Amino acid sequence: MLCSRSVAAGHAAAPAYKEQGHRRCAVSLHSSRPKGGVGLSDSSISKLDAGEQTSSSSARGRTKATDSAAVSPHDRKGPKAQTRKRNPPPNVDAIDSGSGIDGLDELLADEHAVRQLRASLLSSLSAQHQQAIFSDQPPATPPNRAVNDSEAVSTDHHTSAKTTSRNSSSSSTSSTSKTTGSTVIAGGASASPLVILKKDKARLFVSGNPMVYGGAVDCVIARPPPDIGEPVLVADASRRPVGWGVFNPHSMFRVRLFQLQPEVDMNPGIALNVPALLQLRVRQAVELRRAMGLPCADTNVYRLINSEGDRLSGLVADVLGDTVVVQVVAGWVQRYRKDVESAIRSATGLSRIVWRPMWKILEEEGLQPPSKGEREAGKQEVEGEADEADEGELVEVREAGLRLLASPNGQKTGFYADQRDSRAFLAGLVRAQAAAGSPPALLDLCCYSGGFALAAAAAGAARVVGVDSSEPAVKLATANAQLNDLSATASFVRGDVSEFMKAAVAQGQQYDIVVLDPPKLAPDRNTLTRARIKYLRLNTLAMKLVRPGGLLMTCSCSGAMTQSGEFLVMVVEASQQVGRQATLLREAGAAPDHVLNPAYAEGEYLTNLTMRLL
Repeated sequence: MLCSRSVAAGHAAAPAYKEQGHRRCAVSLHSSRPKGGVGLSDSSISKLDAGEQTSSSSARGRTKATDSAAVSPHDRKGPKAQTRKRNPPPNVDAIDSGSGIDGLDELLADEHAVRQLRASLLSSLSAQHQQAIFSDQPPATPPNRAVNDSEAVSTDHHTSAKTTSRNSSSSSTSSTSKTTGSTVIAGGASASPLVILKKDKARLFVSGNPMVYGGAVDCVIARPPPDIGEPVLVADASRRPVGWGVFNPHSMFRVRLFQLQPEVDMNPGIALNVPALLQLRVRQAVELRRAMGLPCADTNVYRLINSEGDRLSGLVADVLGDTVVVQVVAGWVQRYRKDVESAIRSATGLSRIVWRPMWKILEEEGLQPPSKGEREAGKQEVEGEADEADEGELVEVREAGLRLLASPNGQKTGFYADQRDSRAFLAGLVRAQAAAGSPPALLDLCCYSGGFALAAAAAGAARVVGVDSSEPAVKLATANAQLNDLSATASFVRGDVSEFMKAAVAQGQQYDIVVLDPPKLAPDRNTLTRARIKYLRLNTLAMKLVRPGGLLMTCSCSGAMTQSGEFLVMVVEASQQVGRQATLLREAGAAPDHVLNPAYAEGEYLTNLTMRLL
């Protein structure tokens, strides 16, 4: 089995329920305007809430060409387009619904009502900013560079398509979309799209969960349909404002909320302005790490931005010495690359940024990886700049005084900073045993670059053995031992961990401390049952290698396992299978710099258990 664990932080496991598509909703072309108050007219909203089709052309009566996501809503030749007697007003928005956001159902004639709804959602904004949102004229000092409802051209090494968008930020780069080539909207000008939630679905998001799943969305009001990363306003089924975030028509995470309405009331200056929001949130993240004492004289490798925990869902960044490694797990991050890099450089003073798009995840977000030729062209574009690392290049970092080599292009972001506190805890245990005259022998399984093994060796362990299936990982761990003059104590072996343990058990080997830190075995809840069997097998083998009275530090970086609460239950079951009595010394998660959003339990993924086995 593969031992070197690799987890894309920030990309949470899928919810247990099956995602449901948006229901069909439309508003009559002849709906009356409200006589007073704010919001859509009662007749319009009642139809919108009930999902009524008021047009003679319903979803059931459409042709295949009309239903196709590849057909532009302005170029359709279905029955409705042929029988329409008048052209829609130029600024009239459209109702969009259905799981495929690309298709528009009806044109909304009640433009005034939609603008009133927008006004209610962002009523606290300055008059100047409201003018930018509700009209086609930009403010005198726009919240960011934007183009209004006009044809915008964006080219980079990912795409050179000529596209139409509401607002196109000149500071943002874009990647190719699976279904459209639209450039991202940086936010702030022209009519902003509206996302209306289903009845009784808003409470979760008002409580702080930033991930609006597709099944919670009733309909989207926009013309043209919002593209990947476009800022959208979000309202509940009663048209009460929830907040704003960035949209993705392809992702199961339909909207990633950035500001709830109370925060908009307090800080309206960054509403619908992603670059400004990035500057603020990254600066806040840096200030929080400094309050934690990071970086410091003996540690300069740590988590700088932790996705939902830092209220930047989909953005993960680690500092490795003088390098920042950005892990991209959301489409909007890829779209706003230049703004992300600018915010990081401004807040940290570090100029070297390594960009790590997780393309397997980004394909689910609607983006396609660049071709080999495009990647080569991209490298040429940044030649001479300090934001790309050569394959296999190493940087030196410090953790608890140890000098360690890390690869910015290696697993995850190149270093597992999430286990920092657990490595310190292990070193304390080893140090105590060594001080008592019994320096322990330690086995580090799935050791990667040798973090646990070298922490133990430096603390006074008598002998340390590390095992990993990855040859580059073993070479890196060996180099780290040499860098710290620990080669006499620490040795590393390449091999399958299961086979190594079976052979060691057969030979009667035992250790005072065994560390087991396997890769993510349960990527989602659907694989949890199968993963539990694998965890059980690994832990029963590991326990057989622990001498009576010794310690087992066992870990799971599978969010599905951690969130289920099954990991400790499984470890106890393993101890019963091998006839060992287990005592729990410590249960821990990721280090504190991996901050969490308490309203988003899916952000918690790591479990580290230390057990005494009799």
